[in-house]
Amino acid sequence: MKTKNIMIVGVGGQGSLLASKLLGHLLLKQGYDVKVSEVHGMSQRGGSVVTYVRYGDKVASPIIDRGEADYIVSFELLEAARWLAYLKPEGQIVTNVQQIDPMPVITGAAQYPVHLVDKMRAVGAKVDALDCLKLASEAGSSKAVNLVLLGRLSHYFEMPEEVWNEAIEACVPAKFLELNKKAFALGKNA
Repeated sequence: MKTKNIMIVGVGGQGSLLASKLLGHLLLKQGYDVKVSEVHGMSQRGGSVVTYVRYGDKVASPIIDRGEADYIVSFELLEAARWLAYLKPEGQIVTNVQQIDPMPVITGAAQYPVHLVDKMRAVGAKVDALDCLKLASEAGSSKAVNLVLLGRLSHYFEMPEEVWNEAIEACVPAKFLELNKKAFALGKNA
């Protein structure tokens, strides 16, 4: 199988590292060679966080270059737009519509861009956008956005739901398991 590339992008503290760990586990269990690379940036201070997940028969490097991402999974709308150049022409964006103001917006030096989903679609991107924060809250915690996004991402993979649930069970602490499974299901069925 040719190598496939997934970029997980967001803001520090949103749960992107658990999402990448879970995806890596899931893909390894399916027999793929998997490379995961975490680029924290200013994650400790609410800055951009990018994780690369590459899988296939044989993966040489964990890094994804511009124009190579089959999927971009975004925890925040501006982050989806910021990393758009990394998406393949036929690639898919799965994004939360939540907006978190970056520092230039907070300080008043800039305004948060409007109509980002429309702008991404206008340049030809396939964008699957949903209110993951609302669904995560429905599941029981606003921190479950990561599992809502993975539930939505699962639409683009030909893998049974049981396989995803096994990965959730392997990566999520037992006390949060049911909440996270519910969040995954809400994202999948949204």
